[in-house]
Amino acid sequence: MMIDLTGRTALVTGSTQGIGYAIAAGLARTGAAVIVNGRSASSVDAAVERLRGDVPDGTFRAAAGDLATDEGAQSVIDAHPDVDILVNNLGIFGAQSPLDIEDDEWRHYFEVNVLAAVRLIRAYLPGMTERGWGRVLSIASDSAVVIPAEMIHYGMSKTALLAVSRGFAKEAAGTGVTVNSVIAGPTHTGGVEDFVYSLVEKSLPWDEAQREFMRTHRPQSLLQRLIEPEEIANMVLYLSSPLASATTGGAVRVDGGYVDSILP
Repeated sequence: MMIDLTGRTALVTGSTQGIGYAIAAGLARTGAAVIVNGRSASSVDAAVERLRGDVPDGTFRAAAGDLATDEGAQSVIDAHPDVDILVNNLGIFGAQSPLDIEDDEWRHYFEVNVLAAVRLIRAYLPGMTERGWGRVLSIASDSAVVIPAEMIHYGMSKTALLAVSRGFAKEAAGTGVTVNSVIAGPTHTGGVEDFVYSLVEKSLPWDEAQREFMRTHRPQSLLQRLIEPEEIANMVLYLSSPLASATTGGAVRVDGGYVDSILP
């Protein structure tokens, strides 16, 4: 299948590294102009430079701003008022004993992982529906369905993101705009490497540490390895394309079989 998004503009939040970076690179390869977002101008500029090296023919624009704040989100919206594809990838995660999670931490996870997406959907969805075409995608997690005991606050935020996507899909019904969430399974990123080593012996080589982590903490994975960011990006590219015109309101899994369910 050929995916051609020439002439479309995509905003990928939290795209200076990891899954977001892979999505930005993938969208650029399909011809979309990609807006790269991160909290600081220096991190965004560095990511754009790297992306231009990885995708020489790609078109990239910088959009620094902390989307977990009203001010940061508005600055990005003002600089880039119209997008055709919105990928809400921004998110934070971390392990913490459930009884030790303070109120402020619960609020912080909700602000970053949920409200940042809501702000942007609210801003960009009307333009998409007016034009009769658009794609809204939010990167959720297997933790939205299988809540990890060591990071309930993270799981809660990703469950909320599934609800947000389903609700806005109803708002966009019949307009030519689709709204979906992508349930990503345990994925190999720099941040996840740190997370893995917080739970297994730090002296283990990476390959052994990864296997130990999957065996001990994610034994239900059918893939039995961490997913690569490009594998998540592949699903995002499909859902961003005209090929996925009949898929909306869904929670589409790229989880390596982690969620024990025969339903998507």
